[in-house]
Amino acid sequence: MDAPTRVLKAINHEEPDRVPAFESAFTNNTIRAHYGIQAGGGVAAGLTALEQFPKEQRDQIVKWAMSNREFIVKGYTDDYDFLHRVKIDIGLSYVTHGPRELIEGGIIDEFGRIMKIEPDPKDGTIVLGYHGGHLRSFEDYENWERPDPNDPVRLATFQAGKEVQKQMNNEILSVPAIGGMMEPSWEPFGLEMFSRILARPAQAKKVFDDNGKLAVELVKILAENGAELVLIWDDYGFKNGLFMSPRNYRIYVFPWLKQICTAAHKHDCKIMLHSDGDLADIFEDIISCGVDALNPIDPTIANPEYDIFKLYEKYGDHITFVGNISPVMLATGTIPEIKEYSKRLIQELAPGGGYIFSSGHSINPGVTVDRWQAVMEIREKYGSYPIKI
Repeated sequence: MDAPTRVLKAINHEEPDRVPAFESAFTNNTIRAHYGIQAGGGVAAGLTALEQFPKEQRDQIVKWAMSNREFIVKGYTDDYDFLHRVKIDIGLSYVTHGPRELIEGGIIDEFGRIMKIEPDPKDGTIVLGYHGGHLRSFEDYENWERPDPNDPVRLATFQAGKEVQKQMNNEILSVPAIGGMMEPSWEPFGLEMFSRILARPAQAKKVFDDNGKLAVELVKILAENGAELVLIWDDYGFKNGLFMSPRNYRIYVFPWLKQICTAAHKHDCKIMLHSDGDLADIFEDIISCGVDALNPIDPTIANPEYDIFKLYEKYGDHITFVGNISPVMLATGTIPEIKEYSKRLIQELAPGGGYIFSSGHSINPGVTVDRWQAVMEIREKYGSYPIKI
């Protein structure tokens, strides 16, 4: 069975040949090197290499890279090849969050977020980390050029991922990833300034509506051009709760999330929402909007009721669960502990479909090769259908 069939069967609550697997990010050079993939790829590494050039030349190189299909295809080929080697079924193509301006040590992206290059001291893995908002006021926002959903680079990026999927005989499902309504609304300002904007309903509505319209248009374009699944990046919470009240999500975010799902479903496209944090107070809202799959069901939060097994008992027939081995466990836990939890996820959540195997966030540089291999061993041993208890 190929990866698209495997993933979509699981999301449709049907049993594929084996439990599909996904990681929202795999930033670990040590594990990549172990599987024969040269370290140092990715956007962050490319930006590091660009720092040796003058600013004008850097801008020209970035513009060329973002519009050069062959260059984009090469980047996805390396990433998808690695994911295939570790039997992950979904590879992402990045349709939003492109650089608007190059700055020392990083970029300002198209939403207005400051992203800085952060090399890991242990294995040199380079990631882009959020370093606050570039916009200092609502007036700054009004003067900031909004991302254009019809920018041809977006569709070209998605099509490049699909081209690599085809070259790999569908051993990977290429999924376009876009920004949602929450992250692109607060991160360009930072939480303090955004809180002031939130106190002014007309300003808040303008910001959320702009990002909602962008996301809906992008999903329409992607679904009309053959996207089978779209990932929405949109963290709604943190370890102790939501970023704002449930009421505000229902006013500003969920009407757009519902439109996104409706637009996708018209073309038989599915929506996976990636959101960290404690979503207990809005979990049913997310389901009501039509979200097909939720990742990662954050396992490190404070609320004991926001537990993947408890939530599955209550909502397992209504949404596909994607998760959720704790990144803390993966970095510091014992091998038996990791194996036992991974086995429990598969055996309790996978029967009947509706489950995709994943960590509780991503595979970061703290995850050792032996711990990752322990995860792979359990998936290989227990992840084939019918699931044996």
